Amino acid sequence: MIQTKQTSTITKIEDGSVVSPKGFLADGVHAGLRYTKNDLGVIYSEVPANCAAVYTQSHFQAAPLKVTQESIATEDLLQAIVVNSANANACTGEQGLLDAYEMREKCAELFQIDKHLVAVASTGVIGEFLKMDKIRNGISQLSPTTSKESAVAFQQAILTTDLVMKTSCYKVEIDGKPVVIGGAAKGSGMIHPNMATMLGFITTDACIDSSSLQSLLSDVTDKTYNQITVDGDTSTNDMVLVMANGKADNHPLNEQHPQWGEFKKAFQLVSEELAKQIAKDGEGATKLIEVEVTGAKTKHEANVVAKKIVGSSLVKTAVYGADANWGRIICAVGYSEASVDPEDIDIYLGDICLFTNNRPQAFSEELASDYLKKEQVNITVHLGVGEESGKAWGCDLTYDYVKINASYRT
Repeated sequence: MIQTKQTSTITKIEDGSVVSPKGFLADGVHAGLRYTKNDLGVIYSEVPANCAAVYTQSHFQAAPLKVTQESIATEDLLQAIVVNSANANACTGEQGLLDAYEMREKCAELFQIDKHLVAVASTGVIGEFLKMDKIRNGISQLSPTTSKESAVAFQQAILTTDLVMKTSCYKVEIDGKPVVIGGAAKGSGMIHPNMATMLGFITTDACIDSSSLQSLLSDVTDKTYNQITVDGDTSTNDMVLVMANGKADNHPLNEQHPQWGEFKKAFQLVSEELAKQIAKDGEGATKLIEVEVTGAKTKHEANVVAKKIVGSSLVKTAVYGADANWGRIICAVGYSEASVDPEDIDIYLGDICLFTNNRPQAFSEELASDYLKKEQVNITVHLGVGEESGKAWGCDLTYDYVKINASYRT
C-alpha cells in the first residue's frame, strides 16, 4: 500500500517512483556490462509524452546526449528512455555515435514506436566502446511494468559508484485531479554542474506543453541540480530528462494556470530531494552539507556564495574532521566575487554563532565538534548587503574519495 505524507496541499508519496504517475512503466536488467548488477534500464510511457531536458555544458558531450537532442528536436515528444551504466560512450568518435543510434533503434523496435520517440543515456567509464552484443541482448530482455520491483530494477540499472538509489515522488491536486511527479537519479562522483548534473529522470502524468515544461525545468535546475557539488568535476554525460504524458487529464498547465505555483513547488521538491540525495551519496562521503546564504544583493550571488562554500575542499575536509574552522568559510566567501559587507557578516554552524560583525565569537569547540559529527551539517552565512537568499548542497571530502577514484577503472 502506498504511504503518503501531507505537506500543505502537496503530498509526498513515501514509496513512490518513476512509475507512480499514470501511464509510466519501467524495467532494468543485467546485460553483462557489469559483473553482476543491473546495467541496462528503460522508462516507457503508454503514450508519447511532452518532454524537456538540460544537458552538460562540457565541450565533450557524449554520443547519447547528441542522439537524445536529435530525438527531442523532431517533435518535442518522447515515449521511452533507454539507459546503460558501466560505459559512458563518451569520446568514442563516429563509432560511439553509431552505437547510440543503434540503442535508440533497438528500443524503438522493442516497443514498436518511431525511433525519434526514444532518448538514450549512458554513464560509466569514458573512452571505451559499448559492448553492443550485450546491449542488443539486454534491450530484448526489457519488459517494463508498473510494479515497485520494476522501478527498483531500473533504479539499480543506472547506478555506477553510487551506494544508494535516489528517488523522490510527490502528488499535487490540479483542477481537482491528482497529478503525480516521480523521479530517479544517479550521481556520486564527477558532480559539479553547469546547467545540469548527473543523470536524472522525471516522469509526470500532468498535462503540460513542452515549452512550459522546459522553462520550468531550466528554472528549477538553477535552484537544485546546479546547486550541488561533490568534487568540482562536470561529466561528459550529465543530463536531466522530463516526460509529461497528460494522463492526469488536468487542464493544460502553463504560467497562466491558477495552480501553476503549486505544480512548480511539487516539481521543485522532487528535484531538490534528488539533488540532496546525490550530494549525500558523494563518493566516500559520510555527511551531507547544506549551506544557506542570506542577506545577499541578488539571488544569483547568494547561490554563488553558497556553492563556493560547499565546494571548498578546505571546508569539506574540516567538516570530515569535525573541526569548526570557520576561517575556511570566510576564505570561500572572500573569493566568491559576490557583494559582501565584511563588517556585517555572520557565520553559524547549526545554531552555534562562530563569527559576527567582523569579530570571532566565543563558542564551545566541543559542542561544535559534536555537531559536525552529525549526518547533516548546516552552515548559514549572512552577507549583510541585501534581502536575497540561496542554498547549496555538498558532502565532506574523505580518504575514501581518493581510494575510489584512484582505482575507478580497475
